Amino acid sequence: MSLFETTDWAPKLQPIINLYRNKKHPLDYENLYQLMVMVILSAQDSDANINKIAPALFKEYPNLEALSTATFDSLFPLVSKVRNYNTKSSWLIEIAQTLKTDSNIPTTLPELIALKGIGRKSANVIMREMKVPAEGIIADLHVIRVAPRIGVIQEAKDGNKVEKQLMEALPREVWGEIGMAISFLGRETCRPTNPKCPLCPIQNECQYDLKTI
Repeated sequence: MSLFETTDWAPKLQPIINLYRNKKHPLDYENLYQLMVMVILSAQDSDANINKIAPALFKEYPNLEALSTATFDSLFPLVSKVRNYNTKSSWLIEIAQTLKTDSNIPTTLPELIALKGIGRKSANVIMREMKVPAEGIIADLHVIRVAPRIGVIQEAKDGNKVEKQLMEALPREVWGEIGMAISFLGRETCRPTNPKCPLCPIQNECQYDLKTI
């Protein structure tokens, strides 16, 4: 059996779960509607950029009912600085016209991924932030990079494959927090270059070869 199959990672990762438990996602949202919209817009873009354009967007379209009246031309000046804004605008308008009101926004994995522009990663983020029982594990770009570096899983570039490996390696009771815990670790400490290993709360468990630093 491989290291990934035999190592009990849950207790080894508990320090970062404790450190980042319930820490709000970097997207600066105020409610479920804003979170959903910002998660969709943030795909292949930065949270910082979405935070910059969000105030003007939500001033114009404060809820799904308002957004359902939007057109591509009316959305363009508000999201033009977002990567792939053409496609994302069409997704947002379709979702708004389908759901109609904020109260209809789902918080289960099957219902969320049925919406345009929401994949498993985005759905897992929404569910974690809304504190509903996890049905998967967040696997964003930071998790894709850091989880193999730590040694929890084998390296993979596809987020769904990374999520699957993590779900196989870790018990369900940690699914809700471990994805964002690894993500925050990657953002703050386990940087792509010059990682701050001496500051890492799981440095003694990490499999990263310090000679490569």
